Amino acid sequence: MEKKSLRSLDWVSRFLDETPGDEVIGGTSRQVPGACWSRVNPTPTSNPVLRLWSNEMADELGIEAGEDRILGGKEITKGMDPYAQRYGGHQFGNWAGQLGDGRAITLGEVDTGGKILELQLKGSGSTPYSRFSDGKAVLRSSIREFLCSEAMHHLGVPTTRALSLVTTGEDVVRDMLYDGRPAPEPGAVVCRISQSFIRFGSFQIHTISEDYETLRSLVDHTVSNHFPDNLSDTDEGLIEWLKRVADGTALMIANWMRIGFVHGVMNTDNMSIHGLTIDYGPYGWVEDFNPDWTPNTTDAGSKRYRFGHQAQVGAWNFARLLESIAPLMEEPKKLYEALEFYYETFQKYNNNMWAQKLGLDKFSEGDLKLITELTSILQSVETDMTIFFRILSSIKSPDINSLRYAFYDEATIPEHEWNDWLNKWWKRVNGKPNQEKMRQANPKYVLRNWMAQLAIDAAEKEDYSVAMEIHELLKKPYEEQSDYEDKWFKKRPEWARHRVGCSMLSCSS
Repeated sequence: MEKKSLRSLDWVSRFLDETPGDEVIGGTSRQVPGACWSRVNPTPTSNPVLRLWSNEMADELGIEAGEDRILGGKEITKGMDPYAQRYGGHQFGNWAGQLGDGRAITLGEVDTGGKILELQLKGSGSTPYSRFSDGKAVLRSSIREFLCSEAMHHLGVPTTRALSLVTTGEDVVRDMLYDGRPAPEPGAVVCRISQSFIRFGSFQIHTISEDYETLRSLVDHTVSNHFPDNLSDTDEGLIEWLKRVADGTALMIANWMRIGFVHGVMNTDNMSIHGLTIDYGPYGWVEDFNPDWTPNTTDAGSKRYRFGHQAQVGAWNFARLLESIAPLMEEPKKLYEALEFYYETFQKYNNNMWAQKLGLDKFSEGDLKLITELTSILQSVETDMTIFFRILSSIKSPDINSLRYAFYDEATIPEHEWNDWLNKWWKRVNGKPNQEKMRQANPKYVLRNWMAQLAIDAAEKEDYSVAMEIHELLKKPYEEQSDYEDKWFKKRPEWARHRVGCSMLSCSS
Protein backbone atom coordinates (compact mmCIF):
# COMPACT_ATOMS: atom_id res chain seq x y z
CA MET A 1 0.00 0.00 0.00
CA GLU A 2 1.32 3.40 -0.95
CA LYS A 3 2.16 5.53 2.05
CA LYS A 4 0.75 8.99 2.63
CA SER A 5 2.08 12.05 4.37
CA LEU A 6 0.60 13.60 7.49
CA ARG A 7 -0.92 16.23 5.23
CA SER A 8 -3.07 13.72 3.36
CA LEU A 9 -4.47 11.70 6.28
CA ASP A 10 -8.19 11.46 6.96
CA TRP A 11 -8.60 13.85 9.88
CA VAL A 12 -11.79 13.78 11.98
CA SER A 13 -12.88 15.68 15.11
CA ARG A 14 -15.28 13.56 17.15
CA PHE A 15 -14.17 14.94 20.52
CA LEU A 16 -14.66 18.55 19.46
CA ASP A 17 -17.95 17.81 17.70
CA GLU A 18 -19.53 15.86 20.56
CA THR A 19 -18.42 17.67 23.73
CA PRO A 20 -18.69 21.34 24.79
CA GLY A 21 -15.63 23.53 24.36
CA ASP A 22 -14.09 26.87 25.21
CA GLU A 23 -15.48 29.86 23.31
CA VAL A 24 -12.12 31.64 23.55
CA ILE A 25 -9.35 30.58 21.17
CA GLY A 26 -5.68 30.72 22.16
CA GLY A 27 -3.23 29.82 24.85
CA THR A 28 -3.70 32.49 27.50
CA SER A 29 -3.77 30.80 30.92
CA ARG A 30 -7.29 30.91 32.33
CA GLN A 31 -10.08 29.01 34.04
CA VAL A 32 -12.40 27.38 31.51
CA PRO A 33 -15.66 26.32 33.20
CA GLY A 34 -18.21 24.22 31.32
CA ALA A 35 -15.75 22.96 28.72
CA CYS A 36 -13.88 19.77 27.83
CA TRP A 37 -11.34 21.48 25.57
CA SER A 38 -9.89 24.72 24.22
CA ARG A 39 -8.73 25.34 20.66
CA VAL A 40 -5.08 26.35 20.54
CA ASN A 41 -2.30 26.03 17.97
CA PRO A 42 1.24 24.86 18.73
CA THR A 43 3.80 27.61 19.28
CA PRO A 44 6.00 27.73 16.14
CA THR A 45 9.55 26.54 16.77
CA SER A 46 12.67 27.94 15.13
CA ASN A 47 14.39 24.88 13.66
CA PRO A 48 12.53 21.56 13.99
CA VAL A 49 14.64 18.50 13.12
CA LEU A 50 13.34 14.92 13.18
CA ARG A 51 15.61 12.80 15.41
CA LEU A 52 13.74 9.61 16.37
CA TRP A 53 11.01 7.81 14.46
CA SER A 54 8.79 4.76 15.05
CA ASN A 55 8.40 2.87 11.79
CA GLU A 56 5.75 0.68 13.41
CA MET A 57 3.49 3.57 14.35
CA ALA A 58 4.10 5.14 10.95
CA ASP A 59 3.03 1.89 9.29
CA GLU A 60 -0.12 1.83 11.40
CA LEU A 61 -0.94 5.34 10.24
CA GLY A 62 0.15 4.54 6.70
CA ILE A 63 2.63 7.42 6.49
CA GLU A 64 6.26 7.90 5.55
CA ALA A 65 8.92 9.56 7.68
CA GLY A 66 9.22 13.32 7.51
CA GLU A 67 7.13 16.42 8.17
CA ASP A 68 9.53 17.88 10.74
CA ARG A 69 7.67 21.20 10.63
CA ILE A 70 4.32 19.67 11.59
CA LEU A 71 5.74 17.23 14.16
CA GLY A 72 7.85 20.00 15.65
CA GLY A 73 4.85 22.32 16.01
CA LYS A 74 5.95 24.85 13.40
CA GLU A 75 2.87 24.49 11.24
CA ILE A 76 -0.46 22.70 10.99
CA THR A 77 -2.13 21.39 7.88
CA LYS A 78 -5.60 21.09 6.40
CA GLY A 79 -7.92 18.84 8.39
CA MET A 80 -6.23 19.41 11.73
CA ASP A 81 -8.18 21.27 14.41
CA PRO A 82 -5.72 21.52 17.34
CA TYR A 83 -6.90 21.70 20.94
CA ALA A 84 -5.87 21.13 24.53
CA GLN A 85 -8.03 19.00 26.80
CA ARG A 86 -9.37 20.30 30.12
CA TYR A 87 -9.37 18.01 33.15
CA GLY A 88 -8.74 18.05 36.87
CA GLY A 89 -7.23 15.56 39.23
CA HIS A 90 -6.04 14.43 42.62
CA GLN A 91 -2.29 14.94 42.88
CA PHE A 92 -0.61 12.96 45.65
CA GLY A 93 -4.05 12.42 47.17
CA ASN A 94 -5.16 16.07 47.17
CA TRP A 95 -7.64 17.68 44.80
CA ALA A 96 -5.72 20.08 42.56
CA GLY A 97 -8.58 21.76 40.70
CA GLN A 98 -8.38 22.54 36.99
CA LEU A 99 -5.30 21.03 35.37
CA GLY A 100 -5.53 20.10 31.69
CA ASP A 101 -3.04 19.74 28.86
CA GLY A 102 -0.44 22.23 29.99
CA ARG A 103 2.22 21.18 27.48
CA ALA A 104 0.33 18.91 25.10
CA ILE A 105 -1.73 19.91 22.06
CA THR A 106 -3.81 17.43 20.10
CA LEU A 107 -3.49 17.91 16.34
CA GLY A 108 -6.65 15.89 15.76
CA GLU A 109 -7.94 12.38 15.26
CA VAL A 110 -6.98 10.25 12.25
CA ASP A 111 -9.22 7.63 10.68
CA THR A 112 -6.82 4.92 9.48
CA GLY A 113 -9.63 2.85 8.01
CA GLY A 114 -9.33 0.28 10.77
CA LYS A 115 -9.35 2.54 13.81
CA ILE A 116 -9.30 6.17 14.86
CA LEU A 117 -6.17 7.45 16.60
CA GLU A 118 -5.48 10.76 18.33
CA LEU A 119 -2.17 12.47 17.53
CA GLN A 120 -0.82 14.80 20.17
CA LEU A 121 2.31 16.96 20.37
CA LYS A 122 3.89 17.05 23.81
CA GLY A 123 6.10 20.08 24.43
CA SER A 124 4.54 22.20 21.71
CA GLY A 125 3.77 25.40 23.60
CA SER A 126 1.43 27.09 26.03
CA THR A 127 -2.28 26.36 26.37
CA PRO A 128 -5.01 27.77 28.65
CA TYR A 129 -3.96 25.03 31.10
CA SER A 130 -0.23 25.81 31.24
CA ARG A 131 -0.64 27.97 34.35
CA PHE A 132 2.84 29.43 34.96
CA SER A 133 4.65 27.23 32.42
CA ASP A 134 5.70 27.78 28.81
CA GLY A 135 4.17 24.49 27.71
CA LYS A 136 7.45 23.24 26.27
CA ALA A 137 9.49 20.11 26.94
CA VAL A 138 13.20 19.40 27.16
CA LEU A 139 15.19 16.81 25.25
CA ARG A 140 15.85 14.55 28.23
CA SER A 141 12.17 14.12 29.15
CA SER A 142 11.23 13.71 25.49
CA ILE A 143 13.77 10.92 24.94
CA ARG A 144 12.49 9.18 28.06
CA GLU A 145 8.89 9.39 26.80
CA PHE A 146 9.69 8.24 23.26
CA LEU A 147 11.82 5.28 24.32
CA CYS A 148 9.61 4.16 27.19
CA SER A 149 6.26 4.25 25.44
CA GLU A 150 7.65 2.18 22.56
CA ALA A 151 9.50 -0.18 24.93
CA MET A 152 6.36 -0.77 27.00
CA HIS A 153 4.41 -1.72 23.91
CA HIS A 154 6.91 -4.44 23.07
CA LEU A 155 6.99 -5.60 26.68
CA GLY A 156 3.28 -6.31 26.32
CA VAL A 157 2.18 -3.51 28.63
CA PRO A 158 -0.84 -1.38 27.56
CA THR A 159 0.51 2.07 26.69
CA THR A 160 0.23 5.18 24.60
CA ARG A 161 2.65 5.12 21.68
CA ALA A 162 5.21 7.50 20.21
CA LEU A 163 5.59 8.36 16.53
CA SER A 164 8.45 10.86 16.55
CA LEU A 165 10.85 13.02 18.49
CA VAL A 166 11.78 16.39 16.98
CA THR A 167 14.29 18.82 18.41
CA THR A 168 13.14 22.45 18.23
CA GLY A 169 16.41 24.37 17.93
CA GLU A 170 15.48 26.32 21.06
CA ASP A 171 16.61 26.22 24.67
CA VAL A 172 14.07 25.65 27.42
CA VAL A 173 14.85 26.73 31.00
CA ARG A 174 14.04 24.11 33.63
CA ASP A 175 14.77 23.57 37.33
CA MET A 176 15.37 19.83 37.08
CA LEU A 177 14.98 18.98 40.76
CA TYR A 178 13.05 22.08 41.87
CA ASP A 179 16.03 23.13 43.99
CA GLY A 180 16.36 26.72 42.80
CA ARG A 181 18.94 26.05 40.08
CA PRO A 182 17.19 26.54 36.72
CA ALA A 183 19.29 26.05 33.60
CA PRO A 184 18.73 26.11 29.84
CA GLU A 185 18.32 22.75 28.11
CA PRO A 186 17.65 21.78 24.48
CA GLY A 187 13.95 21.66 23.63
CA ALA A 188 12.08 18.84 21.90
CA VAL A 189 8.58 17.70 20.94
CA VAL A 190 7.24 14.14 20.99
CA CYS A 191 4.26 13.11 18.88
CA ARG A 192 2.37 10.60 20.96
CA ILE A 193 -0.61 8.52 19.89
CA SER A 194 -3.59 6.88 21.58
CA GLN A 195 -7.21 6.04 20.87
CA SER A 196 -7.81 9.02 23.14
CA PHE A 197 -6.17 10.92 25.98
CA ILE A 198 -9.29 10.97 28.17
CA ARG A 199 -8.38 10.49 31.83
CA PHE A 200 -10.11 9.85 35.14
CA GLY A 201 -9.66 13.55 35.84
CA SER A 202 -11.52 14.43 32.64
CA PHE A 203 -14.73 13.39 34.40
CA GLN A 204 -13.77 14.57 37.88
CA ILE A 205 -13.48 18.24 36.91
CA HIS A 206 -17.15 18.43 35.88
CA THR A 207 -18.53 16.59 38.92
CA ILE A 208 -16.54 18.73 41.33
CA SER A 209 -18.04 21.86 39.75
CA GLU A 210 -21.50 20.21 39.61
CA ASP A 211 -21.59 20.64 35.83
CA TYR A 212 -23.54 17.45 35.22
CA GLU A 213 -24.62 18.43 31.72
CA THR A 214 -21.01 18.55 30.51
CA LEU A 215 -20.27 15.38 32.48
CA ARG A 216 -23.12 13.61 30.69
CA SER A 217 -21.90 14.71 27.26
CA LEU A 218 -18.38 13.48 27.98
CA VAL A 219 -19.60 10.12 29.29
CA ASP A 220 -21.86 9.64 26.26
CA HIS A 221 -19.00 10.54 23.90
CA THR A 222 -16.57 8.22 25.66
CA VAL A 223 -18.85 5.21 25.78
CA SER A 224 -20.28 5.53 22.28
CA ASN A 225 -16.89 6.04 20.59
CA HIS A 226 -14.48 4.05 22.74
CA PHE A 227 -16.67 1.40 24.38
CA PRO A 228 -19.32 0.85 21.69
CA ASP A 229 -20.42 -2.48 23.19
CA ASN A 230 -21.61 -0.63 26.29
CA LEU A 231 -24.46 1.78 27.01
CA SER A 232 -24.42 4.95 29.09
CA ASP A 233 -28.12 5.65 29.61
CA THR A 234 -28.84 3.25 32.50
CA ASP A 235 -27.23 2.36 35.81
CA GLU A 236 -26.51 -1.13 34.53
CA GLY A 237 -24.91 0.23 31.38
CA LEU A 238 -22.67 2.60 33.32
CA ILE A 239 -21.61 -0.15 35.73
CA GLU A 240 -20.68 -2.49 32.89
CA TRP A 241 -18.66 0.29 31.23
CA LEU A 242 -16.87 1.09 34.48
CA LYS A 243 -16.06 -2.59 34.94
CA ARG A 244 -14.27 -2.47 31.61
CA VAL A 245 -12.29 0.53 32.81
CA ALA A 246 -11.49 -1.40 36.00
CA ASP A 247 -10.39 -4.42 33.99
CA GLY A 248 -8.05 -2.37 31.81
CA THR A 249 -6.58 -0.55 34.81
CA ALA A 250 -6.00 -3.78 36.75
CA LEU A 251 -4.39 -5.50 33.78
CA MET A 252 -2.07 -2.54 33.19
CA ILE A 253 -0.87 -2.43 36.80
CA ALA A 254 -0.40 -6.21 36.98
CA ASN A 255 1.86 -5.86 33.96
CA TRP A 256 3.77 -3.04 35.64
CA MET A 257 4.41 -5.34 38.57
CA ARG A 258 5.44 -8.20 36.28
CA ILE A 259 8.27 -6.22 34.67
CA GLY A 260 9.25 -4.08 37.68
CA PHE A 261 7.97 -0.76 36.34
CA VAL A 262 7.14 2.15 38.66
CA HIS A 263 5.04 4.94 37.14
CA GLY A 264 6.12 7.45 39.76
CA VAL A 265 3.18 9.88 39.55
CA MET A 266 -0.13 8.01 39.59
CA ASN A 267 -2.30 11.10 40.02
CA THR A 268 -5.88 10.70 38.77
CA ASP A 269 -5.11 13.05 35.88
CA ASN A 270 -2.46 10.55 34.76
CA MET A 271 -4.84 7.58 34.63
CA SER A 272 -6.12 6.70 31.15
CA ILE A 273 -9.74 5.67 30.74
CA HIS A 274 -8.42 2.97 28.36
CA GLY A 275 -6.12 1.30 30.87
CA LEU A 276 -3.03 2.61 29.09
CA THR A 277 0.23 3.70 30.67
CA ILE A 278 0.23 7.45 30.07
CA ASP A 279 2.30 10.52 30.92
CA TYR A 280 5.84 9.20 31.24
CA GLY A 281 7.54 11.47 33.76
CA PRO A 282 9.50 10.33 36.83
CA TYR A 283 9.12 6.63 36.03
CA GLY A 284 11.70 3.98 36.68
CA TRP A 285 12.43 0.26 36.72
CA VAL A 286 13.15 -1.49 39.99
CA GLU A 287 16.85 -2.31 39.90
CA ASP A 288 17.07 -4.17 43.19
CA PHE A 289 13.81 -5.76 44.32
CA ASN A 290 12.50 -3.11 46.70
CA PRO A 291 8.70 -2.74 47.00
CA ASP A 292 9.19 0.62 48.78
CA TRP A 293 11.18 2.23 45.97
CA THR A 294 9.84 5.27 44.14
CA PRO A 295 11.80 7.13 41.46
CA ASN A 296 9.98 10.42 42.14
CA THR A 297 11.87 12.85 44.40
CA THR A 298 8.59 14.70 45.07
CA ASP A 299 7.24 11.45 46.54
CA ALA A 300 10.37 10.60 48.54
CA GLY A 301 8.74 11.39 51.90
CA SER A 302 5.39 9.61 51.70
CA LYS A 303 6.29 7.05 49.00
CA ARG A 304 2.64 7.09 47.96
CA TYR A 305 3.50 5.84 44.47
CA ARG A 306 6.10 3.26 45.46
CA PHE A 307 6.45 0.03 43.49
CA GLY A 308 4.56 -2.24 45.88
CA HIS A 309 1.67 0.21 46.38
CA GLN A 310 0.62 0.70 42.77
CA ALA A 311 -2.35 -1.69 42.82
CA GLN A 312 -3.78 0.02 45.92
CA VAL A 313 -3.34 3.45 44.33
CA GLY A 314 -5.09 2.13 41.24
CA ALA A 315 -8.07 1.21 43.43
CA TRP A 316 -8.06 4.62 45.15
CA ASN A 317 -7.94 6.40 41.80
CA PHE A 318 -10.68 4.20 40.37
CA ALA A 319 -12.86 5.01 43.39
CA ARG A 320 -12.45 8.71 42.57
CA LEU A 321 -13.64 7.99 39.02
CA LEU A 322 -16.66 6.15 40.42
CA GLU A 323 -17.47 9.18 42.60
CA SER A 324 -17.37 11.39 39.54
CA ILE A 325 -19.92 9.19 37.72
CA ALA A 326 -22.25 8.92 40.74
CA PRO A 327 -24.38 12.00 39.83
CA LEU A 328 -25.48 10.21 36.66
CA MET A 329 -26.70 7.17 38.59
CA GLU A 330 -30.21 6.57 39.91
CA GLU A 331 -28.74 4.25 42.55
CA PRO A 332 -25.13 5.35 43.19
CA LYS A 333 -24.60 2.56 45.74
CA LYS A 334 -24.37 0.17 42.80
CA LEU A 335 -20.94 1.65 42.10
CA TYR A 336 -19.50 -0.48 44.92
CA GLU A 337 -19.99 -3.43 42.56
CA ALA A 338 -17.52 -1.90 40.12
CA LEU A 339 -14.96 -1.23 42.87
CA GLU A 340 -15.18 -4.81 44.12
CA PHE A 341 -14.74 -5.91 40.53
CA TYR A 342 -11.46 -3.98 40.35
CA TYR A 343 -10.07 -5.75 43.42
CA GLU A 344 -11.14 -9.18 42.18
CA THR A 345 -9.83 -8.55 38.70
CA PHE A 346 -6.46 -7.29 39.85
CA GLN A 347 -6.04 -10.33 42.09
CA LYS A 348 -6.84 -12.60 39.14
CA TYR A 349 -4.32 -10.87 36.88
CA ASN A 350 -1.71 -10.73 39.65
CA ASN A 351 -2.04 -14.45 40.38
CA ASN A 352 -1.75 -15.26 36.70
CA MET A 353 1.29 -12.99 36.45
CA TRP A 354 3.07 -14.93 39.19
CA ALA A 355 2.14 -18.24 37.60
CA GLN A 356 3.77 -17.05 34.38
CA LYS A 357 6.89 -15.68 36.09
CA LEU A 358 7.43 -18.92 38.00
CA GLY A 359 6.47 -21.33 35.21
CA LEU A 360 3.52 -22.84 37.08
CA ASP A 361 0.93 -24.85 35.17
CA LYS A 362 -1.72 -22.75 36.89
CA PHE A 363 -2.04 -20.70 40.06
CA SER A 364 -3.40 -22.30 43.22
CA GLU A 365 -4.05 -20.85 46.66
CA GLY A 366 -1.18 -22.87 48.04
CA ASP A 367 1.21 -20.86 45.87
CA LEU A 368 0.65 -17.71 47.92
CA LYS A 369 3.06 -18.91 50.62
CA LEU A 370 5.72 -19.73 48.00
CA ILE A 371 5.37 -16.25 46.47
CA THR A 372 5.42 -14.50 49.85
CA GLU A 373 8.62 -16.32 50.79
CA LEU A 374 10.16 -15.38 47.45
CA THR A 375 9.37 -11.66 47.71
CA SER A 376 10.74 -11.66 51.26
CA ILE A 377 14.06 -13.29 50.41
CA LEU A 378 14.45 -11.12 47.31
CA GLN A 379 14.62 -8.16 49.70
CA SER A 380 17.15 -9.71 52.08
CA VAL A 381 20.12 -8.52 50.01
CA GLU A 382 20.40 -6.27 46.96
CA THR A 383 19.08 -8.36 44.07
CA ASP A 384 18.49 -7.28 40.47
CA MET A 385 14.86 -8.12 39.72
CA THR A 386 15.10 -8.32 35.93
CA ILE A 387 18.26 -10.45 35.89
CA PHE A 388 17.06 -12.74 38.69
CA PHE A 389 13.83 -13.73 36.99
CA ARG A 390 15.41 -13.99 33.56
CA ILE A 391 18.08 -16.41 34.78
CA LEU A 392 15.48 -18.30 36.82
CA SER A 393 13.71 -18.92 33.50
CA SER A 394 16.59 -21.10 32.31
CA ILE A 395 18.17 -22.85 35.32
CA LYS A 396 18.60 -26.63 35.13
CA SER A 397 18.56 -27.39 38.85
CA PRO A 398 17.52 -25.66 42.10
CA ASP A 399 20.96 -24.26 42.95
CA ILE A 400 21.53 -20.62 43.93
CA ASN A 401 24.94 -20.71 42.26
CA SER A 402 23.12 -20.52 38.91
CA LEU A 403 21.70 -17.14 39.94
CA ARG A 404 24.77 -15.46 41.42
CA TYR A 405 24.98 -12.84 38.65
CA ALA A 406 21.68 -11.33 39.83
CA PHE A 407 23.18 -10.18 43.15
CA TYR A 408 25.08 -6.95 43.65
CA ASP A 409 27.35 -8.43 46.33
CA GLU A 410 27.72 -12.17 45.88
CA ALA A 411 29.46 -12.51 49.24
CA THR A 412 26.23 -11.57 51.05
CA ILE A 413 23.92 -14.08 49.34
CA PRO A 414 21.92 -16.04 51.96
CA GLU A 415 22.64 -19.31 50.21
CA HIS A 416 20.84 -21.65 52.61
CA GLU A 417 17.60 -19.65 52.47
CA TRP A 418 17.77 -19.41 48.70
CA ASN A 419 18.43 -23.09 48.13
CA ASP A 420 15.60 -23.93 50.53
CA TRP A 421 13.18 -21.78 48.50
CA LEU A 422 14.48 -23.01 45.15
CA ASN A 423 13.90 -26.62 46.21
CA LYS A 424 10.35 -25.82 47.29
CA TRP A 425 9.70 -24.18 43.92
CA TRP A 426 11.35 -27.04 42.04
CA LYS A 427 9.14 -29.53 43.87
CA ARG A 428 6.05 -27.40 43.08
CA VAL A 429 6.79 -27.60 39.33
CA ASN A 430 7.84 -31.27 39.50
CA GLY A 431 11.31 -30.33 38.31
CA LYS A 432 9.85 -29.09 35.04
CA PRO A 433 8.98 -25.39 35.18
CA ASN A 434 7.42 -24.11 31.98
CA GLN A 435 10.51 -22.15 31.03
CA GLU A 436 9.14 -20.97 27.70
CA LYS A 437 6.22 -19.38 29.54
CA MET A 438 8.69 -17.88 32.01
CA ARG A 439 10.85 -16.35 29.28
CA GLN A 440 7.76 -14.71 27.77
CA ALA A 441 6.87 -13.19 31.16
CA ASN A 442 10.36 -12.25 32.35
CA PRO A 443 12.03 -9.85 29.90
CA LYS A 444 15.76 -9.91 29.38
CA TYR A 445 15.90 -6.20 28.56
CA VAL A 446 13.97 -3.28 30.05
CA LEU A 447 14.55 0.47 29.82
CA ARG A 448 16.56 0.96 32.97
CA ASN A 449 17.01 4.61 33.95
CA TRP A 450 20.77 4.47 33.45
CA MET A 451 20.24 3.22 29.90
CA ALA A 452 17.92 6.14 29.16
CA GLN A 453 20.47 8.50 30.72
CA LEU A 454 23.22 7.23 28.42
CA ALA A 455 20.93 7.96 25.46
CA ILE A 456 20.24 11.45 26.84
CA ASP A 457 23.91 12.21 27.47
CA ALA A 458 24.79 11.27 23.88
CA ALA A 459 21.80 13.13 22.37
CA GLU A 460 22.75 16.32 24.18
CA LYS A 461 25.99 16.08 22.19
CA GLU A 462 24.05 15.62 18.93
CA ASP A 463 24.59 11.83 18.92
CA TYR A 464 21.30 9.91 18.64
CA SER A 465 22.88 6.53 17.93
CA VAL A 466 22.53 5.33 21.55
CA ALA A 467 18.82 6.19 21.61
CA MET A 468 18.35 4.43 18.27
CA GLU A 469 20.20 1.34 19.49
CA ILE A 470 18.10 1.13 22.65
CA HIS A 471 14.96 1.65 20.59
CA GLU A 472 15.90 -1.34 18.41
CA LEU A 473 17.00 -3.47 21.39
CA LEU A 474 13.68 -2.98 23.17
CA LYS A 475 11.63 -4.05 20.18
CA LYS A 476 12.58 -7.62 21.17
CA PRO A 477 12.87 -7.52 24.98
CA TYR A 478 12.16 -11.24 25.45
CA GLU A 479 14.72 -12.45 22.92
CA GLU A 480 18.34 -13.22 23.77
CA GLN A 481 19.96 -10.75 21.33
CA SER A 482 23.45 -12.02 22.14
CA ASP A 483 25.11 -9.11 20.34
CA TYR A 484 23.72 -6.75 22.98
CA GLU A 485 24.08 -8.97 26.05
CA ASP A 486 27.41 -7.71 27.42
CA LYS A 487 26.37 -4.11 26.95
CA TRP A 488 22.77 -4.04 28.20
CA PHE A 489 22.05 -7.21 30.21
CA LYS A 490 23.74 -6.10 33.37
CA LYS A 491 23.10 -4.62 36.78
CA ARG A 492 23.00 -0.90 37.44
CA PRO A 493 26.56 0.47 37.22
CA GLU A 494 27.89 2.14 40.32
CA TRP A 495 28.04 5.57 38.66
CA ALA A 496 24.25 5.46 38.29
CA ARG A 497 23.45 4.57 41.90
CA HIS A 498 22.94 8.17 43.04
CA ARG A 499 23.04 10.11 39.79
CA VAL A 500 20.23 12.53 38.96
CA GLY A 501 18.22 11.03 36.11
CA CYS A 502 19.00 7.49 37.24
CA SER A 503 18.04 7.18 40.88
CA MET A 504 16.41 10.60 41.33
CA LEU A 505 13.80 12.10 39.03
CA SER A 506 11.23 14.85 39.30
CA CYS A 507 7.98 15.59 37.51
CA SER A 508 10.05 17.63 35.03
CA SER A 509 11.80 14.41 34.03
